[in-house]
Amino acid sequence: MLTKEQLPRVMNATACDPAGDKIGTIAQVYLDEETDQPEFATVRTGMFGTKESFVPLADAEIRGGQVVVHVDKEQVKAAPTMEPEGPAGGLTEEQIDELYRHYHLESPHHAATSDTSDTSAPFGAPMTHGTSTASTASTMPPKPGPGLHATTRRPGAGDAMTRSEERMRVGTRSEETGRVRLRKYVVTEHVQQTVPVSHEEVRLEREPITAANRDAALSGPEITESEHEVVLHAERPVVRTETVPVERVRLAKEKVTDTETVHGEVRKEHIDYDGPERTR
Repeated sequence: MLTKEQLPRVMNATACDPAGDKIGTIAQVYLDEETDQPEFATVRTGMFGTKESFVPLADAEIRGGQVVVHVDKEQVKAAPTMEPEGPAGGLTEEQIDELYRHYHLESPHHAATSDTSDTSAPFGAPMTHGTSTASTASTMPPKPGPGLHATTRRPGAGDAMTRSEERMRVGTRSEETGRVRLRKYVVTEHVQQTVPVSHEEVRLEREPITAANRDAALSGPEITESEHEVVLHAERPVVRTETVPVERVRLAKEKVTDTETVHGEVRKEHIDYDGPERTR
């Protein structure tokens, strides 16, 4: 069981159930008005910690900076939500009874009127195996007074009050926004190019009979029919293609830094002075 001396380690600590699941952050601790020892705590739950649920501190213990309470996380989620209505911010008898019923604990108001000779411990209370009636009675939980009162001040703080506020922490995370890929495809283009071509043509040449060519001219029959054929040639354009590499293409990433404005809500505690007017 937690003691009042351990409150500095309890305030703003993380509350977990016996399985190690996080329940929330402890915001307030309610003390028994008779024993002045921790009896209940409110734990901030929910996505943004805006909801406070009551958790019993019976059998609670501190493990490695966390407060382990002996109730299930789902049971805390289903706990009744209530605002203090009693004197000095405490809980009323009806509210206390409702909390004890939810956690299957014996109500302090019922215990105060029950037979003190009953040595059976209520549900959730620690029980020590002993042989004498005195040792058994010493394991019974202290019987609270008519109510519980809350404390958010750490022991030894004197009359000072701690003011807290939330700070917005802004960070960044990397997420995929799209994908870029290289794709190669073939297109056909019409190209035009002028090339020079040549061809052969026939030209008729006549030469007179001279002493130099007379023998060649008289070598054949005197009168006859004959033909002489000349082969003509011409150049024609020939088109062929060849594949040649022209460039290398790749994808490169570069980091561009921009600025964005983010908005959020933070809570602050304010402290007001409420008392008689001061006189000079």
